[in-house]
Amino acid sequence: MGSVLASDGLYLNDSVKTAVKILIVGHFAVGKTTFVGTLSEIRPLRTEERMTKAGEFVDDLAGIEDKTTTTVAMDFGRLTLSDHLVLYLFGAPGQQRFTQLWHDLSLGALGALVLVDTNRLEMSFDVVNLLEKRGLPYAVAVNQFDGAPTYPLEEIREALDLLPRTPLVACDARDHDSSVRALIALVDHLLVLGQDKA
Repeated sequence: MGSVLASDGLYLNDSVKTAVKILIVGHFAVGKTTFVGTLSEIRPLRTEERMTKAGEFVDDLAGIEDKTTTTVAMDFGRLTLSDHLVLYLFGAPGQQRFTQLWHDLSLGALGALVLVDTNRLEMSFDVVNLLEKRGLPYAVAVNQFDGAPTYPLEEIREALDLLPRTPLVACDARDHDSSVRALIALVDHLLVLGQDKA
């Protein structure tokens, strides 16, 4: 899945006729900002702010004590797939207090890629439940953090109670090729769902 940039690398070619909105979601500090930045062909829009003392009482920093910033609105990136098709990637903040923003960002989205972390897998339940309530198709990517425990994907599928048809892949949000494969899993899933509806 290579990117086909306009000649200046910033603006879209006039030939692009279709834009597809994809959400990148997951719990707090799972790697959404990194994922969008890894794939975006343009400098991604980031709304990262320094975490404050007040946030200590709201955001669970267990196991991620070194985290100093958090997304307060969204991340945005673009990936041109062909002369006619572009993907817009919207990374949603992971804290529960941003649930309304998730609903707003999901409007017009074709699907979502859920990033999960084996260190804090239980934090992914609320994310998956939100998507299922919205009826938004999704795939799940296990972001492989350094030092995180590894489990067979089928065990993770069972722990998250995913349907057999829900794509589940491993990825490293810092690695372009790995992130592309995760995105392909979602796009393939959306194509199959589209064919089933036809």
